[in-house]
Parts: sequence; structure tokens; C-alpha cells
Amino acid sequence: MRVVRFLDGIKDDAGELYLLGDILDYWYEYRYVVPRGHVRFLGKLAELADRGVKITWIVGNHDVWLFDYLRDEVGLTVLRGATQLNILGTQFLLSHGDDVGHQAPLYRFTRVCFHSRLCQWLYASIHPRWTVPIATGWSKQNRTSRTVRKVLAESNECLAHLAEFSVEYAAAHPDVRHFIYGHLHVTHQTVLEGGRTMTVLGEWISQFTYATWDGTTFELKHYDDNNNTNNNTSK
Repeated sequence: MRVVRFLDGIKDDAGELYLLGDILDYWYEYRYVVPRGHVRFLGKLAELADRGVKITWIVGNHDVWLFDYLRDEVGLTVLRGATQLNILGTQFLLSHGDDVGHQAPLYRFTRVCFHSRLCQWLYASIHPRWTVPIATGWSKQNRTSRTVRKVLAESNECLAHLAEFSVEYAAAHPDVRHFIYGHLHVTHQTVLEGGRTMTVLGEWISQFTYATWDGTTFELKHYDDNNNTNNNTSK
């Protein structure tokens, strides 16, 4: 599992790890039941947490139903929505990306339903043998039904909205230097007014991209599993 090997490779150097949502394609925590699978991945996160790495998971639209299980069992922090954080002396704005900027009305309605306590309670009353296939099937259909051209058009539109939001947020919060998003499954980095950066991290289905910050340099990188090297991506 490539992401497990990546996590194993950073365990001696990382001080903090930030996961910006959609880490799992589907996750729902019932009162006494959690989804099957992900054992090696979650075990590696627990190992990092035990070694003192601070892990923060900002939920996305696929893992929105992540509540307290991983917080209590793994030792990570779960956050919801855009969050401004001081990381090694610099202000960052971290967000999955589906909660900022312009969103289509249907998507906004769906997001409200997913976050609704009532809807969550009603969903939890259905047996997992039905909910898991429905949710995973819906996710798969959403990924495979759209053409490449449509995906690119949607991504470009969303990138423009994220840039607009970042500029507006920076005007009210001039101390923020870096805006980091996920959600779009594309890798993108641009320099905004005042030398600020906006970065979309990509995904780990085919791109295997991530970002690093050492207090001085922010870099967008690609993990190459063939020779276990981490290379800078083009910017």
C-alpha cells in the first residue's frame, strides 16, 4: 500500500501531519460499528501518533461522517471546515475545499444534508449491509460517469472560485501566507498577490502528491514509489 510506505518514510522526520479530507472514499461510524478495511493505513497513523507526530484530519465530503473513533483510537484531531492555523510560525488557511468559494446549489443542499444531525441519525438507522453498497456505488458512479473534458472544465471553474475566495480572505486576514485545499483531485499551485501561495494538493489515486513546510520553504512534491524518492512537482 503506497500511502503506508510513504507514511513509514516520514515517521522519523515529520513533526505534524495534516490530512485535508477525502482520505477515505467512504466512512461512517455507527455507535458500535466502523467500516471494514483500512487497517494498515490506520495502524500506520496510530504509529506516527505514538511517536509524537501531531495528526490533524480535516474532513471532506467523502469522509464527512468521521466522528470520534479515530480521535480516540488513533489519537488524531478531527476538524470541520476551513481552519486558520499557525504552523511553525506562519499562518496557513487549510480547507478540504468544498466549503469555501462558490458551490452549485444542488451541491450545497447535499452538503447540508450530509452534515445534518437528523439526516445522520436517519442514515444510521439503516443496516450497514444496505448503506455501504449504496454509498460506495454512488461514489464510483460519480467518478466514472463524467468525461475528462467535463472534469477539467469543472476543476478550472473551481480553481477560479478558490483563488477568488483566497484573495478575499487574504484581504481580511493579511497575515495568512499559504492557502491549501484538496477536493478537486488536481495538482495546482499559484502565487497570489503579496507573494501568498494557493495550493491544491492533488490525490493519491494516480498523482501521489503532497506538500511540505519546514518553517522556511513550502514545496509541492510527488512521491515516487519506484525508488522511494520524493520529487518536486512542476509549478
